[in-house]
Amino acid sequence: MKIIELHKSITASNDMDANALRAQMKEQGTLLINLMSSPGSGKTTLLSSTIQMLSEIKIAVLEADIESAVDAERIEQLGAVAVQVHTDGMCHMDAGMTKTGIDAMKEDDIDLAFLENVGNLICPAEYDTGAGKNVMILSVTEGDDKPLKYPLMFEKSDALVISKIDALPYFDFDLDVCIERVKRLNPNIQIFPVSAKTKEGMQEWLNWLQQEVAEWKER
Repeated sequence: MKIIELHKSITASNDMDANALRAQMKEQGTLLINLMSSPGSGKTTLLSSTIQMLSEIKIAVLEADIESAVDAERIEQLGAVAVQVHTDGMCHMDAGMTKTGIDAMKEDDIDLAFLENVGNLICPAEYDTGAGKNVMILSVTEGDDKPLKYPLMFEKSDALVISKIDALPYFDFDLDVCIERVKRLNPNIQIFPVSAKTKEGMQEWLNWLQQEVAEWKER
């Protein structure tokens, strides 16, 4: 497993770099998904279940953290390609940083690559990483008011995974209200309530991923 230390943004021309990376990923036939959420939302757990249940698709994960390689090691143990990026305190990944991690994978037959972005609901929404799709995770434990507090994150996302729905009976989280708030911000967003623990809702999420991968390769 490679670990990359990034001490600053590679370039200031982020939009240009993002478009170039999308073109590179398109040429490779690899769909890159930028996965964003707050810490503890269940990103790595969702990815672990996804990797195990989508065995017919070759998946890679670019783990972005301020420090440690715990998540990347967990992903690698499942047989997926994993690269760890340390952001040296930076609260987001941009396109140049993402490309550095993607190029370090040195794999040309990956169908689906996830960028597990740095955990917070502010900075990652402001930077184009060059991903083909942006996906956000909101856990039941965080509350249904997050669309009101962090609207940009929901507006920028192509899909929302509402995680840990097995905990709904124990938290004051109104699923219908949350979905209504999200749809008001982004009418076209796809929403997947799931539990990676019980596997409830996972098949709908996997079906969407398979469809997006197939469409990415055909375009």
